[in-house]
Amino acid sequence: MFKVRITDYLTPPVRIEENALASLATVECLMSLGPDDLIGRVEDSDGLIVYHQTSIPRRVIDVLDRCKVIVRGGVGFDSVDLEAAGRKGIIVCNVPDYGVDEVADHAIALMMACNRGLVLADRRLRSRLEPWDYRSAEPVFRLSEATLGIVGLGRIGTATALRAKALKMRVLACDPYLRPGIEKAVGVERVDLDTLLATSDIVSLHVPLTRETYHMINATTLGRMKPGAFVINTARGDVVNVDDLADALESRRIGGAGIDVLPAEPPPANLRLIKLWRRTEEPFVNLIITAHCAFYSESAFVEVRTKAAQEVARVLRGEKPLNCVNSEYLMR
Repeated sequence: MFKVRITDYLTPPVRIEENALASLATVECLMSLGPDDLIGRVEDSDGLIVYHQTSIPRRVIDVLDRCKVIVRGGVGFDSVDLEAAGRKGIIVCNVPDYGVDEVADHAIALMMACNRGLVLADRRLRSRLEPWDYRSAEPVFRLSEATLGIVGLGRIGTATALRAKALKMRVLACDPYLRPGIEKAVGVERVDLDTLLATSDIVSLHVPLTRETYHMINATTLGRMKPGAFVINTARGDVVNVDDLADALESRRIGGAGIDVLPAEPPPANLRLIKLWRRTEEPFVNLIITAHCAFYSESAFVEVRTKAAQEVARVLRGEKPLNCVNSEYLMR
């Protein structure tokens, strides 16, 4: 039988994966927190399923002597060296079509919580029980008069846009890779990034992590945003320069931020953004951080695990995968 390892995040029992791979492969959970921990444990793997607590860089791929497939149990696949895998003939896949509703819901929830000052008011009132009125949450703007700027109009960006439109918001979108006319079908306005930043009351990020999007939200782009605007990030941690974001929040250059993803998870306690978030005395900032859970619901968790295991099974059976993301390197 083949050997499939789940590198991280999941602990036994893993009935979903075992059922999907029954009579085809054994399944083992490595519970790794980093790539160095994988060396010496994955060499004879025929397939790997990877979540977000570790990565598969070249040094790990170099020791994979039998591996046929690596499946990223999620949408983003920047944690796997696609080229190194391709050169060894290893197919890399992702699961792009799960958790769309969950992440869109989470982005809207962060946006609304920032706008209504829910967490900010809670911290102020918990600190000194006053002011016990609207001032604990101010300022609050009317969402139906606000503009949401969506960066990346893929599955999740589109789902977020449709939810915002249901709230009667004006929606702008920036996506240089979007096919012409998609914005018309969704009913949003397509603009360039500078226009989006300068016009939006909320900027919501829905892009993959690439060389182009790395730190796309930084001191310069934050400076182009409307004073008092919010940043929402449910995409990838390194899309935002979190030190620059901390500066913009502390200086009140922007009005708030809702963050579900960070460059390192769990984050170091001395990260400036974390120290700002954990501040126990005023002045508080309008900052909400959640623990990379935007994707999560019971249904979504079952879906991503099932689809990841089924993709591994397809490759091990010699079938064509549904969502290969490194085909350009496999053909070299």
